[in-house]
Amino acid sequence: MKKIFVDTNIIIDLIADREPFSKYAIALFSEAEKKNVKLFTSSHAIATTHYLLKKYTEEKKLRQILLDLTEYLSFIPIDADQIRKGLKSKHKDFEDALQILCAGSIPKIDCIITRNTKDFKQSDIPVISPDQLKL
Repeated sequence: MKKIFVDTNIIIDLIADREPFSKYAIALFSEAEKKNVKLFTSSHAIATTHYLLKKYTEEKKLRQILLDLTEYLSFIPIDADQIRKGLKSKHKDFEDALQILCAGSIPKIDCIITRNTKDFKQSDIPVISPDQLKL
C-alpha cells in the first residue's frame, strides 16, 4: 500500500471543491476510503485548512467535514525539534519545510502530493503534483 503525504492545498482543494483541482483530491481520498492508499498530513495542515476556509464555510459544517476527514488521514504532530529544524532549513518557505519534515518522519513514505511542487524541490522525498499521481 502506498503511503502518501498530503499537502494543505490538496485538502483545501477537496473541501472547497476548487476546480479543476478538486477532481484529483477526490480521486485520492476515494482511494484512501477504499484502503488502497494510506494518507498522512501534518497537524498544522488541518489547522491551516480550518483557518483559511472558516471565512467561506459555516463553522459547525467545516468542523464536521474536518472531523470526517480524520477517517482517511493520519496526522503527524509538529514538535519543537521539527520547528527548530524547519527554521534552520534552507527551504524558502517555512511552512513547506515543516511539511517535508513531517513527511520524512513516516517510515517508507512514497511521496508528497502538492500543487506547489516548486517549493518542495529540496525534498529528499519524491514530490508529485496530484495530476501526475498514479494510483
